[in-house]
Amino acid sequence: MILGDSAQAYGPALTGAHYGEAFLERTVWTSACLEDRAVRDIGTGSERGLGLRLLTRDGMGMKTFFGSAQDLGAATAARLRAKLLPGKLDGSTAFRLTRSAATHSLLDPADIPLERKTSLLLALDRAAREISPLVRQVTAVYSDRRTETRVLNSEGADVSQSRISTVLSIAVVAHQGSILQTGSESLGAQRGFEMFNNDAALAAARRATRRALAKLDAPKAKAGEMPVVLAAAGGGTFIHEAIGHSLEVDHIHEGSSPAYRDMSGKVVAPETITVIDDPTLPFQRGSFVFDDEGIEARPTALVENGVLKNFLYDRASALRDGSPSNGHGRRQSFASQPIPRMSNIYIAPGHDDPAKIVAQLKRGLLVTRMGGGQVDTASGEFVFEVEEGWWVEDGIARHLVRDANLLGVGPEALGSIDRVGWDIGWGTGTCGKDDQNVAVSDGQPTIRMPKLVVGGVHD
Repeated sequence: MILGDSAQAYGPALTGAHYGEAFLERTVWTSACLEDRAVRDIGTGSERGLGLRLLTRDGMGMKTFFGSAQDLGAATAARLRAKLLPGKLDGSTAFRLTRSAATHSLLDPADIPLERKTSLLLALDRAAREISPLVRQVTAVYSDRRTETRVLNSEGADVSQSRISTVLSIAVVAHQGSILQTGSESLGAQRGFEMFNNDAALAAARRATRRALAKLDAPKAKAGEMPVVLAAAGGGTFIHEAIGHSLEVDHIHEGSSPAYRDMSGKVVAPETITVIDDPTLPFQRGSFVFDDEGIEARPTALVENGVLKNFLYDRASALRDGSPSNGHGRRQSFASQPIPRMSNIYIAPGHDDPAKIVAQLKRGLLVTRMGGGQVDTASGEFVFEVEEGWWVEDGIARHLVRDANLLGVGPEALGSIDRVGWDIGWGTGTCGKDDQNVAVSDGQPTIRMPKLVVGGVHD
């Protein structure tokens, strides 16, 4: 790996308190944006840096010392280590646990000419506009990234990994009279440029365009409390926002997730609900072999058959609770401290037939694509945009609706689910928390909630 030899210089510096680590990172990236039929904001670059952290016990709590620097020379690194990591833990540390991992791609984005990447964006613009003259605006963003990290710590770990990720998002705005509607699609995975084989990107552009056009003629969604079916195709925004953030244990410690604070081992959802966060899933955006504190990744069952089993931990929060970390310490970069974060969170498939779940809906909303969402972890209140939703009567999707939102309280909504399909669908994105952004995926089967508030127009 690119970081290989230089990391050894930092190993002996991990001295002085309960836990210390050096986190080295190098990132190489390319990005470009299509807007107004032109490709702009083309960028390529690389960044390399080091983060050093020391955890010490402070009474009943923990005290953290952290510092970072970019493009370090040997002398600068030595001065930083001396300032942040004085003294010794228990003598010299032998770095004996050495492991490495890498994701592989069929077409490494670094080997793809920039012209081919920008040509792809222009092709998306043409594919969208040729469908209808009502297409007013097409925006697309492409990025690829290779990130190499290495963690050496006072427990003797020396682990490294290399990850390639490629992301493409497209948004199409259609205009008719006074109505503007948007359709969007995104492709993202820990894969290379082969992700766009078989015209996958063009197909995504056409789906986004047709969705925007269809909503121009759709009536506004009816407002009120009603049964709602979230199709697997809509992705897992619901589970990410409704419970995922609330189970990141720092929210429990801060008191900003009161619904789950004293609920470990207790029922928080129907028996049909199991929620798992699994960073080991192949190719998913949020996957990793080791977290950003050098702990080997493994699936974590958060809710099992309706019972709250676990929270998402990093080292600092685990030390506070006197328990081991379950490998969910993540950071945006070497310049950030790790905090508990989701990776790939999902509701496990159940046993209900997804088609029958819809067929049994007398009057209500079928959501086939979710938009953005947000949650207040203190109150559990959430709001989600519905990018594609259908009004259903007597088990039949009668027509598309527009401008719908879903509103509710996470624990209540989760507890109300009475149907869980055997299918599963995934969404990808970037999750923000404490001014840090990390790649995530979220998934769910088709589920039904008998009563959920839909924001729209009143009759």
